Formats: sequence, structure tokens, C-alpha cells
Amino acid sequence: MLPNKLKESLEKQIAHADHPREMVVDVMLALQDHYGYLNDEAVETVAALLEMSPLEVEEVATFYTFTYRESVGKYVIHVCDSVICWMDGYESIRDYLCRKLDIAVGATSADGLFTLLPVCCIGYCDQSPAMLINRKVYGHLSPEKIDSILEKLKVET
Repeated sequence: MLPNKLKESLEKQIAHADHPREMVVDVMLALQDHYGYLNDEAVETVAALLEMSPLEVEEVATFYTFTYRESVGKYVIHVCDSVICWMDGYESIRDYLCRKLDIAVGATSADGLFTLLPVCCIGYCDQSPAMLINRKVYGHLSPEKIDSILEKLKVET
């Protein structure tokens, strides 16, 4: 069930939008932040708030890289695999993350903390190889830098 405070906040934002349907990604992300992923209830809620069909919301949700229709870890790591990151060592970074977290790409760690996903481009070619963790950019990656980042996240948990 969506908390009244969140629902009222979203309704207010939608009411001020020139074209409410354009808010679909923002509303999906707000509900995803609340539920942890965009579950079926969230899809129905987005559809109702924006006067869309659940199918229309589903179409956007499955197209957009940063919405998750299945449960994910507390920290979602998107490793950039674009041409620039690939040229700068993306594969070794991806492989290191897989070994470090003991998971395959697309999987979630046994402790439920980390999900590792590829992403085509995050727009930080000047910091390649790069990754996002919960939409925060980390660049110029090395195994040592990754170790430091992951340890800080584990401490915050």
C-alpha cells in the first residue's frame, strides 16, 4: 500500500505538469524507491495516477534501463559496457566485480546487497571505465577503487 504522504506528493507533482503522462518515469522511480522495485502493485498505481493503462506503464518500465520489474539488491551496480569503457578495460572491471561479489552479471549477491547489471552507456566517457551504484557515478575504476567503494557501502548498511 502506498503511503498517503507519497501519494499526495505525487498527485501534487502530476497536477502541476503540463502533460501528466510525461511524468511516467519520475512516478515509476518514486514507487520503485518505495517498494525496492517496480512490482505489479506499483505498475497499477502508476497507471491509476497518470490515467494510463497498466500495459502502457509496463511498456515504459521494460524499455527503461533503470526500472526493475524484479527484486534487486540494496545496491544496484550498473557497469558501463559502451565502446569507450570497453576500450578502457570494462571487461576486467566486470569480471572483477563478478569474482568479488561471487555473482554473474544479472544476479544478486547471496546477502541481498548487490545486483550487477550491464548498461550500454552512462555518459561518463571521460571517467571510463565507469559504473553507477544506485544512480551515483564512480569512474576511473580499478580493483582497488572498487574494493574501497564496496567496503564503504557495506559499512553504511
